[in-house]
Amino acid sequence: MELQERTANVVSLTPRAAEKIRELMSQETDVSVLRVAIEGGGCSGFQYGLGFDRAAQEGDLEFEEDGVQVVVDPFSAPYLTGATVDYLETIQESGFKIENPNAVASCGCGHSFQVAEGEAPEDATGCGSGCAH
Repeated sequence: MELQERTANVVSLTPRAAEKIRELMSQETDVSVLRVAIEGGGCSGFQYGLGFDRAAQEGDLEFEEDGVQVVVDPFSAPYLTGATVDYLETIQESGFKIENPNAVASCGCGHSFQVAEGEAPEDATGCGSGCAH
């Protein structure tokens, strides 16, 4: 039970984001989870990764948020704890936006961020989405 309580707060989805994710997932075949990850790179040090996957991988944190199965790898979880994924459709912008309390600075595009010095692991060039940078 303690693990479920901890993982329930890793990432939140707004109702708009969950609705859009469910809509997009219904158009895909052979996917069942939303993977939220961070990757080393981007103009501010880290960048967000959102994508669909077939299933959780070994070690992933798994939880349901507003009808969406969400997975977060253990590398990304500390950087995403408390983050909220929203979906915006305005005259100025549309798409997914992540509000992250762990980010101390973000680039203008909002897709990359920095964490406080000393909080990044030594291998910050790694990737939570399974790729190798």
